[in-house]
Amino acid sequence: MSPITSGLEPRRDDTPERPGYRGAMGWLLVTNDDGVDSPALPPFLRALARLAPVRGVVPAGERSWIGKAITRFDPVRVRRVERGGIPLFAVEGFPADCTNLGVHSLFDERPEMVISGINLGLNHGLAFLLSSGTVGAAMEGWIAGLPAIAFSVGDPERHGRLRLRIEQEGAEILFGRAAALAAEVVREVRTHGFPPGVDLLNVNFPLDAGPETPRRVTRLAVVGYDDLFRLAEDGLFVHDFSGGFRDVQGALGGTDLELLGQGFVSITPVRLAHTAEIPESLRRVLERG
Repeated sequence: MSPITSGLEPRRDDTPERPGYRGAMGWLLVTNDDGVDSPALPPFLRALARLAPVRGVVPAGERSWIGKAITRFDPVRVRRVERGGIPLFAVEGFPADCTNLGVHSLFDERPEMVISGINLGLNHGLAFLLSSGTVGAAMEGWIAGLPAIAFSVGDPERHGRLRLRIEQEGAEILFGRAAALAAEVVREVRTHGFPPGVDLLNVNFPLDAGPETPRRVTRLAVVGYDDLFRLAEDGLFVHDFSGGFRDVQGALGGTDLELLGQGFVSITPVRLAHTAEIPESLRRVLERG
């Protein structure tokens, strides 16, 4: 079988548990939040398949802005689909559902790494990172104890320009270039090892970026956003994000927001498990017993 088609048999109930990731080269679990019809998905899968066996588990439809939501009360239907000759599992659920199913339920072995994307739109800055289904799927990989990378492409200045570029340039060209860049990052991380103390890598790049584009390791910009909803009629609001940032905290120098604006590929090592210090006076008030 080809690297893409191998291993797509569902996990059997009598399959024994396998040990978790121990650094050995294995297969790559690919998911996204734009769904099975994302124009970025086929070229991304093909590019990654040149590195290792690839298995895709993606939402059946777009699930953007969903963060790391997990389906709780509804049953999750999984079905086999084919996209551009590539077999996939389509999940009637959220991106993090896809990761959890791909790691624990659908296959006989755990993946080497969880790779999410390529997202249609940037996920730079803290507000987007916390809101993104693409990043949420990578977070679910970290929860499972696996290395995880999230990839996103877009225009730092105009949020809606990506759709226009797809129409002008064609999805295969635009996302073929993006896929080549993302696959190169995956190859280098696999070769040199996932960095210790890092929970996930959040990679963002401009629309024109390719393997030759300069890359920088960046900090996460502490930014938020303003209103997300527009009044459509009395008592009814619809999502209508303009793409602007709000509530910048601290200097932007060296952040993903700044470097993307300068045309660089931004690679942000993210720590999810951390705590903060509080003043001793407040600690004395809060602690009792």
